[in-house]
Amino acid sequence: MDRLRRLWMSLLPFGFLLFFSSAFIGVPGALAWSKEGHVMTCQIAQALLEPEASEAVYQLLPDHVKGNLSALCTWPDQIRHWYKYRWTSPLHFIDTPDNACSFQYSRDCHDPQGVEDMCVAGAVKNFTSQLMHYKEGTSDRRYNMTEALLFLSHFMGDIHQPMHVGFTTDEGGNTIELRWFRHKSNLHHVWDREIILTGLADYYDKDVSFLLQDIERNYTDGIWSDDVTSWKHCNDISQCVNNWAKESIQIACKWGYEGVQPGTTLADDYFDSRMPLVMKRIAQGGIRLAMILNKVFADSEEGFATAT
Repeated sequence: MDRLRRLWMSLLPFGFLLFFSSAFIGVPGALAWSKEGHVMTCQIAQALLEPEASEAVYQLLPDHVKGNLSALCTWPDQIRHWYKYRWTSPLHFIDTPDNACSFQYSRDCHDPQGVEDMCVAGAVKNFTSQLMHYKEGTSDRRYNMTEALLFLSHFMGDIHQPMHVGFTTDEGGNTIELRWFRHKSNLHHVWDREIILTGLADYYDKDVSFLLQDIERNYTDGIWSDDVTSWKHCNDISQCVNNWAKESIQIACKWGYEGVQPGTTLADDYFDSRMPLVMKRIAQGGIRLAMILNKVFADSEEGFATAT
């Protein structure tokens, strides 16, 4: 447990990282929604923040982003291979038993060395709990609140990417090499980025804002509008995180892995049936991130049952 505590707390000062981060902006992110996916998740969340949460987010973000949370939602990918942040690498995903199509926190949430809680579900729980201390003010120096905000915002995107809760042997589809239309790719990357980029090119003139508008219409007065209340329901963060991970592995089994073999070519049929799922998971991630931030930053005493 002492080792885990040291891992969670071994964070460089955020200002130091921002000074150097520009050198890493071009490094491609692995094992994550694409930049576009994370940006949309955070833009959806920020648009749904209540005044108290909106002000807290503004205060925690560095001045140069001018209150724009989405500008830093890929930061955890950019620093994950830095020496001081290598411990965060297992926090981006969950490996589950091959073909089990289920998630059990006690069985699956650990790093390759077996350290408990070191997975994306544990990360969402941990950084939510850290942010619950924000209202205690600057007297509480146990946590870097800015980093907690950025990690939580990023990992809420990751836990909703279905292939982030994938099978152990193929590393969430990373080792399943295939072709996406005419070029080489792998199954994980298809879900991370290929589907989004194809959709942007084919239907949205490569403009992320148009895709985001479509997603927002779907949950405000469109096909998902009746489901939003159930998406946001959460009293116990541990149970909610478990449910979100279960959603992802079930989608991965039914829609990610289904019919896919190494060397196969995925094209229109796969894209047409999976693009709506990608859009929906981005919406769910953003709506649920807003729900968490609204709860942890609220002036009331409302919070989560397990947040300490």
